[in-house]
Amino acid sequence: MPATTSAIMSQVPEFADYFVELYKEFHQHPELSMQETWTVERIEQELKSYGLEATRVGGTGTVTMIENGDGPTIGFRADTDGLPMVEKTGVDWASTVTTSDADGNKVGVMHGCGHDTHITCALLLAKLMHENRDAWAGTLIIIFQPGEEIGAGANAMVEDGLWEKFPKPEAIFGQHIWPGLADEVTLSHGTAMSMADSLKVTVHGKQAHGSQPENAIDPIVLGAHMVTRLQTVVSREVAGSDMVVLTVGTFNAGTKENIIPQTATFKLNIRTQDEAVRERVLEAVDRILKGEAVASGAPEPTVEPMYRFPRCDNDVQLAKDLEQSFRESLGEDKVNISGPATGSEDFGILGDSIDVPYVFWFWGAYSDAKYKGPGSVAGNHSPFFVTDVPEQSLTTGIKVGLTAVLSRLGK
Repeated sequence: MPATTSAIMSQVPEFADYFVELYKEFHQHPELSMQETWTVERIEQELKSYGLEATRVGGTGTVTMIENGDGPTIGFRADTDGLPMVEKTGVDWASTVTTSDADGNKVGVMHGCGHDTHITCALLLAKLMHENRDAWAGTLIIIFQPGEEIGAGANAMVEDGLWEKFPKPEAIFGQHIWPGLADEVTLSHGTAMSMADSLKVTVHGKQAHGSQPENAIDPIVLGAHMVTRLQTVVSREVAGSDMVVLTVGTFNAGTKENIIPQTATFKLNIRTQDEAVRERVLEAVDRILKGEAVASGAPEPTVEPMYRFPRCDNDVQLAKDLEQSFRESLGEDKVNISGPATGSEDFGILGDSIDVPYVFWFWGAYSDAKYKGPGSVAGNHSPFFVTDVPEQSLTTGIKVGLTAVLSRLGK
């Protein structure tokens, strides 16, 4: 590791109390996708306290640029939104926030995917790079992106002129906490995250009294057949070597036990890693939904796309270079290489929109004792997901972020 890089890294422990408290503050104030008004204001307040300016892009997104003489331009992204779920971690800094979702339902809100740690690490990255300008040269663009959970934020920022307002970087980096060891990092050479498609299906039936089913077309029974038949897409529509995940996450119908309702709705999520497989799966889903409706004598269902994620493809050479830098920074045995994750990300849009290479990696949330202890640890999107070692985990996140940008900007 270059001496200048090592000098910045050595400062991270000095800020431990500060960044742990900052993380807890963000954890206690989660906001839903594209509604991150408190979050963006707090980020900008923090940046201003460092002596940095920020520019709003994409509604509740904000960007700070640190210019430091001649050199490369590098981008670094952190996402900022929370999830509609009630937190059950039991930690002292747990969220108690509630709000209304897009359907008007009262929901809890939680940073159940760890974006609070992403914000914290990016802010410390900005602070340390700004205060150690003698250690690097070039331009660092730090992007605080909203709306990742619904695949809207990256597009919103690009469409709002992100790359017209800021110079085109030569590479973009991003990271994500996950249920791994707090002192380890994992990255892929090539595809890092899967594509995703989310659909809302409205099943149309005919309402009648519960005691007179002969006068009805029951959308609950029809919907249940659809959900069951959809499970055959993975097992019977695609090859065993093709990665496909299909999940029905919601099913809603009816107002009373003795009324057969007019409609039922359910929402499904599909993950794939190959464009041809993606299209085949979507065609199979469409055929099954329409076919089951015909079999029940029901009208054709209404299928509404909710959001879509592209594949997140790490640049192979850039990932290999970064792997070596991570090994030098964290230690040879602290860096893992993996295949694509089944989760999805809109991070790749930031680079794909301007044909710039990027790398996306993961670092861990858990202590060795908890990760290797009895039972399983909670993963992202669980109401129990939270780091049990905030200082250790955040230190790793800050260090790998610094390692990445200094691998291109460091003197």
